[in-house]
Amino acid sequence: MTTFVMIHGAYQGGWIWKPVVTRLRAAGHVAYAPTLDGCAERRHQVRPGITVATHAQEIADFLFSEDLRDIVLVGTSSGGMVILKAAELARDRIARLSFVDALALLPGERVDAITNRATPREVSDVTTAYSRADAEKRMFKELDPALRAWALERITPHPVAALEGPMVSTTFWDQKWAASVIRCTQAENPPESHQSRTAEKLAASYHELETGHHPMLSAPDELTKLVLRS
Repeated sequence: MTTFVMIHGAYQGGWIWKPVVTRLRAAGHVAYAPTLDGCAERRHQVRPGITVATHAQEIADFLFSEDLRDIVLVGTSSGGMVILKAAELARDRIARLSFVDALALLPGERVDAITNRATPREVSDVTTAYSRADAEKRMFKELDPALRAWALERITPHPVAALEGPMVSTTFWDQKWAASVIRCTQAENPPESHQSRTAEKLAASYHELETGHHPMLSAPDELTKLVLRS
């Protein structure tokens, strides 16, 4: 039995991991998919001051409160930034890291310098979001219509500083980790060069899935198998 903690990306919540969590639990593992502060069902708590650092501290506190050890910490998209800082904060609780089509920034780097996000976003003092029209045009395109509609109904604005600000200071890259990188070949972002850099810097195993940016919805069986073995 292995314990998994799975961190979502921008505009999402723990809901996005539901198909993988269901499969892991059915196989006898323990799986959690917490929703980060200010996101999804916690969107009403959004406020200034939510950053990658506060999200990471929240996950480290979650691991402590639940007394979780030897965990596999999984992050997708911008959740990659969260898991690398959370891993630093909870070093003795981490067995392995899994970056699923994820951003893994160096201190001071910004998401916009790495990804191609030309679509205008609706940005306020506290959140960033795509307009409904833009979201329906570009998000979850790899999903069948019914599942896509289900996912689109659940997207919410993301705390702006946690996505648009520079990556926070971290000693993560100075340490050795057991890790895997899973790249989705049909996704534009994060680019292959960025994910290859992550794998190289961590001496991580590297895998590819022929699907879009949300494999936990489009290819949950294949992703579950990779997360279990890598």
